[in-house]
Amino acid sequence: MIRDAVAANWEREVAFLKALIRIPSDNPPGNCAPHAEATAAALEAFGFTVEQHPVPEPYVRQHGMKSVTNLIVRRTFGSGQGPVIALNAHGDVVPPGGGWTTDPYGAEERDGALFGRGSAVSKSDFATYAFALLALEQSTKRLDGGVELHLTYDEETGGSVGPQWLLAHDLSQATHAISAGFTYAITTAHNGALHLEVVVRGRQAHAAMPSCGVDALEAATPILAAIYAERRRLQGRVSTERGIGSPQITVGLISGGINTNVVPDRIAFRIDRRLIPEEQGEVVEAELIKLIEAATPEIPGIEVECRRIMLAEPLRPLPGVERLVAAVQRPAKAVLGLSIEATGVPLYTDARHYSAAGIPTILYGAGPRSILEANAHSADEHIQLSDLRAATEIVALALEDLLSA
Repeated sequence: MIRDAVAANWEREVAFLKALIRIPSDNPPGNCAPHAEATAAALEAFGFTVEQHPVPEPYVRQHGMKSVTNLIVRRTFGSGQGPVIALNAHGDVVPPGGGWTTDPYGAEERDGALFGRGSAVSKSDFATYAFALLALEQSTKRLDGGVELHLTYDEETGGSVGPQWLLAHDLSQATHAISAGFTYAITTAHNGALHLEVVVRGRQAHAAMPSCGVDALEAATPILAAIYAERRRLQGRVSTERGIGSPQITVGLISGGINTNVVPDRIAFRIDRRLIPEEQGEVVEAELIKLIEAATPEIPGIEVECRRIMLAEPLRPLPGVERLVAAVQRPAKAVLGLSIEATGVPLYTDARHYSAAGIPTILYGAGPRSILEANAHSADEHIQLSDLRAATEIVALALEDLLSA
């Protein structure tokens, strides 16, 4: 019944995803409320009751965005006393950038794939989860519990005004969660990330008389050298979680100086430090600041300031995750004809907010075997429609398993 229901709604599901891709929701700039309103209207046309939860503008702007409205759809089965499964996907996307061979908002269908920004990450799972829930309603089994769709809009900037905001305001009754993922693997762990800004201040002077100033770049150089030495050291530490690998550190942004003929008085750079699940964010932050301070040369007039931009803890498996993994693996074998494994990924996602709230969480949804294969965050992002259909069937069957009384 489940797979037949997915088949019956297939054309509507593809049309729904195309409509979502055609509405820009780039973050930045993060003006995402219009996309949420259109999504809510489309879901209501399918018969869902949609709760719209606008996040107060000052809080949204504090997190670098312009407007956010999160959506919740709830469906209760039986007495509602069984597990409640939250299905979370995000509708904000990175700007398209250059290099596309098609309109990034065109939702062009070509050779069995659907192209457009958000087609893989993760507007596809708006479709996966909504149509899995529609299919679940056709189940003939005795079900008890609930399903909540959490359609949120700030994964690209950390999730603070998305899932974290919903959970902090007690808007969910979830006992388990499935977050946007890919068709051929179940993710049970992922990295975290620390973004740290370092500002080195000196004093400007004419380049003809550099001794009259204090060169901030000269002071920043040994700090940068220490960071790259740390990168090499971190390669010797490997997570026990499959697929995670080692911690990483990158200086991704640097700025400073006034002109070619002026001693630079200020150098600023931002560090991206990826955390493996065995690490604790605040401990890593303290160690990194200590490393920076130790590397700062003792030059009179030099000041160094470290400021946290963001700290995202890793996704760590909680007791109860194994039930979610098994519920997905069984139908995946039937639908795909292969066994999919539980693994980790060296990214960070909104799934961590559910885990931090004590909710066992995995990532599973529509997509290929890797982000690279889908061109996610790159030109010509796309999803194979066969993967979307398979994921919809698998999620619906997994929900049926989890809610079976």
